[in-house]
Amino acid sequence: MKNYFVYLAVIVSGGSVLAVELLGVRIIAPFYGSSLYLWSALISITLAALSVGYMLGGRWADRGVKLERFCAIIGLAGLWIILIPWLLTPALSLTEALGIRTAVLVTATVLFFPPLAFLGMVSPYAIKLKVTGLDDVGRTAGDLYAISTVASVVAALATGFFLIPNVGVSRLIFVIGLSLIATATIGILTHNRKFAAPSALVLLAVVAAGVFFSPSRQPDPKIGLLAIEQSEYAEIRVVDYRDSRFMLIDGGTHTIVSPGTWESHFPYVNVLDIAKGFFDQPGEALLIGLGGGSVVKSFVRDGWKIDAVEIDPVVTQVAYEFFGLKKSEARVCEMDGREFLIRNSKKYDLIIMDAFGSSSIPFHLVTTEAFGLIRSRLNAAGVFAMNIEAVGWDDIIVRSLAATVNQQFRHTLVLPIAEPPDQLGNLVILASNDSLTLESDPPVPDYRFSAEYDRAHAWDNRFIVDTTGVQILTDDLNPIDIWAERVNLVARRNLHEYFEKKGLAW
Repeated sequence: MKNYFVYLAVIVSGGSVLAVELLGVRIIAPFYGSSLYLWSALISITLAALSVGYMLGGRWADRGVKLERFCAIIGLAGLWIILIPWLLTPALSLTEALGIRTAVLVTATVLFFPPLAFLGMVSPYAIKLKVTGLDDVGRTAGDLYAISTVASVVAALATGFFLIPNVGVSRLIFVIGLSLIATATIGILTHNRKFAAPSALVLLAVVAAGVFFSPSRQPDPKIGLLAIEQSEYAEIRVVDYRDSRFMLIDGGTHTIVSPGTWESHFPYVNVLDIAKGFFDQPGEALLIGLGGGSVVKSFVRDGWKIDAVEIDPVVTQVAYEFFGLKKSEARVCEMDGREFLIRNSKKYDLIIMDAFGSSSIPFHLVTTEAFGLIRSRLNAAGVFAMNIEAVGWDDIIVRSLAATVNQQFRHTLVLPIAEPPDQLGNLVILASNDSLTLESDPPVPDYRFSAEYDRAHAWDNRFIVDTTGVQILTDDLNPIDIWAERVNLVARRNLHEYFEKKGLAW
């Protein structure tokens, strides 16, 4: 019976390792964004914790193996995992003042290093329990590590492909913790039946406490949290706050509108309207990145026909349900933007790229190869418009993207939006192989906070980037994720201050 339990323990603990690692991204991303740094931190912490666990588990096993100790290791790992929802808010509060790199590293260490280290102790301790002599050490170790690894593979696939989008993060964390505690309880029962009743009571108490007291992320319309959806790609939130409705993707703002009228509060949506002025009449446009559908609505009102590409089906559904987007307003194709450009040869008058958030920029959409694809899908006089976010008009992101666009288009303009010029804000890059000249400049209104002012300000301050010595982004070499760190940090600090730490954004 003990041998079967050792295999069970190795399977459950091995599967828990990668499941916890993947869930760590979804737990921290709503606060700091799903950036390259977060993935690097979690992978590093996982490997470091397992290394410490292997070392400690082996040494502890050499001092004398006892099944009770083995079960205690597994149970402690499960208990810590169940406590993660309670530890999350204090950990985030303590690290918020740090830079993104340090913050995600410290937060990941506090939340995940201890349970992963405990799980790392399981395999060497299990080997000691299972080995009967020197002749079978190699085979036993190989079998147990193989079983643990296979369990990790299965758990990783199940967690990423099915469980996160269908079960949710909070429930999964609880299920993993409970599974480990239940496994430890089974081990104690198989070893000593006199502990059966107390163990069962402890297990029931843990379950009850988790069900009734575990802090979970659930919609709460009373505080303005209308929806929380887990997709294959991100966590999507719909928040009503200060007469505005927000779509937050992994804690980054992607859409802001007035509920009911669906008027956008993002100035860049108004600035993108300038692109209509390069055409005598409405034409056909491709939008890469749907968000809440504000850009679609703006162009449809003026008679444009819109094809939209959105990689995340949950974003599309949220746009229909909470942001007033109608299926008749655009033909939405749910796939990656670059994949769409490769598969479809249709040519457009205008292609708009609005696929970037504050936490990251999809690197494969901003290379000279990607812009070459876009150019090939434009009519001869077609225009490419790209919305980006940067800290200042002269940000390296602005200069490098403009330089890369210049590799494929003869004319490039940058329309700035933020004031003063060194602040976080959006910019729109326009590019074409035809002249980027309007018949008349946008009129300047008297009112500062208006769509007309946004367009006039951006056009009056348009500039051509000096691209001398600026790095060209390619599929082979693209540091855009690194450069986006400062944007992510500033954007999230501003957002957290705006929501007055009510927890609506994370």
